[in-house]
Amino acid sequence: MQLPGVTPRTFLRITQVTVVLVVLNIVTGAAVRLTDSGLGCPDWPTCSRHRLTPPLSFHPTVEFANRMVVVVLCVWTAVTLLAALRRVPARRGLVWLSAGLLGGVLGEAVLGAVVVYTKLNPYAVMTHFMVGIALLTDAVVLALRAGQEAGAGARVSKVGRRERRISQVMLGLLVLVVAAGTATTGAGPHAGGAGAKRLPVPLADMARVHSSIVICLVGLTVVLLYLLDRSGAPPSVLERARVLLASMVVQGAIGYVQYFSHLPALLVGVHVLGATVVWTAMLWFYDGLTHRAVLRSPADGVAGGVVGQAPGGTGSAVGRESGVGAIVGVTADATADATAAVPVPGGPDGAATPVPR
Repeated sequence: MQLPGVTPRTFLRITQVTVVLVVLNIVTGAAVRLTDSGLGCPDWPTCSRHRLTPPLSFHPTVEFANRMVVVVLCVWTAVTLLAALRRVPARRGLVWLSAGLLGGVLGEAVLGAVVVYTKLNPYAVMTHFMVGIALLTDAVVLALRAGQEAGAGARVSKVGRRERRISQVMLGLLVLVVAAGTATTGAGPHAGGAGAKRLPVPLADMARVHSSIVICLVGLTVVLLYLLDRSGAPPSVLERARVLLASMVVQGAIGYVQYFSHLPALLVGVHVLGATVVWTAMLWFYDGLTHRAVLRSPADGVAGGVVGQAPGGTGSAVGRESGVGAIVGVTADATADATAAVPVPGGPDGAATPVPR
C-alpha cells in the first residue's frame, strides 16, 4: 500500500511538535533531579527488576513519567523521519536532520540507563543534559528549515562580515554558558537522589564562572544590537536580536534570584526551562542572519550576472553558483527586508556574496 505524501505545511507542524517534546523531555528530566527522584526506578528499561511500571509512590512515578516522555519522543521522531521521507517535494536535508534526531533520542535513552546504573554520577548527568541540548538544536534547526522554501543557491548574508563574526562568538559563548550552568548544577545541592556524588568544586566558584560568562554574552549582545542598528540591518534581524536580548536578561534575573534564595527547586526548574528558551532564541536569531538565494535560469528571460530587483523591493544582490552568475531573489521573511539588506564586504562591486551554509 502506497503511503500518502506529506505536504510542507503538515511537515512543519510535525517538526514544531517535535521541538515541544524535546523541551518537555529536558524539563521533566530536570524535575527528576530536582525532586530527588533519580533513583526512583533503580532498573532500566523496567522500573525495577520484577515490574515494568512504578509502584504508587512519588519518586518512582516522577522518574517513570520522564521515561514515558522519552518513549513518546522516540515514537514521534520516528514519525518525523517517516514524514520527511514522504514529504512532497522531497528535501534531502530535512531527511538527514530527522534521521539524526531519531538516532540522538535513542542514544539519549541509552545514556539515561548509564545515569541510573552509575548511581547519578554527576558527569553522566551533565552529559545527559548536554545531549538533550544537542537534540534541541537538531529539532529547532529542522523546524526552521522546514518553514523555509528550498533554494538552489547558497545562503546569502543579510548583515556585514563584522556582525556575522560577532554572532558566531555569541553562539560559542552561549555553549560555554550552558556547559558552565550544567556544572554549577552538578556542584549544587540538587543531586537527584540521596547519596549521589557532586562535582568536587565549590558551588560559589562555579556560580561565579557561570555568571561571568553570562555577563560577557549579554554585553556582547548589546554591542551587536547597536552595530546592527547603526549599519541599517533588516527589520527581521533587529527584531530577533531584541527577542534574544530580552530572553537573556529575563534568564539572568531568574538565575540571580534562584542563587540568592538558596536554589529553591521550583525556581531552578524554571531556570532550566529558560535555558531552552534562550538556546532556541539564539538559533532563531542566528538562522535569520542569512537567507537562501534563488538562482533563476536564462529560461526566465533574465541574463546571467545581471543585477535584478528582489521581490517586493528595490534591493538586489548578485549570486554565484558553480562560477555562473545569476539573479538572486529573496525568499521567505527576507522579502520584507529586501530594501534594508546589507551586503557582505568582499563581493564584486560591493555586491553580497554567498555564505557557505
